[in-house]
Amino acid sequence: MQTFSIRDLWKHTGDLVREAKSGRLSVVTKDGELIFLAIPFDESLLLGGLATTLATRLFDEEAISFGQAAKVAGMDAAEFMEILNRLKIPVARPRRGELEEELETFG
Repeated sequence: MQTFSIRDLWKHTGDLVREAKSGRLSVVTKDGELIFLAIPFDESLLLGGLATTLATRLFDEEAISFGQAAKVAGMDAAEFMEILNRLKIPVARPRRGELEEELETFG
């Protein structure tokens, strides 16, 4: 997710459009405060609705947690997990070395 300041937006309009065309969300801020969110208009937005699309994209970009995303989508965990499954968005996202840390913890 790209962040643009309102002050520099006029210089980066092309970047904002490129981000949208490649399916990525962008935020525009003024003095560090979120002013608006640019959401790419595509098939998932039409089929899934705004809340679900926003939740899945923010989760996929790791901007919010699974629980937060399910809440944004207005779904329980099982429903949201099914949506992610249909969109082929992985729920589990282990960090590099996380498996080794877990194994070490358990001996």
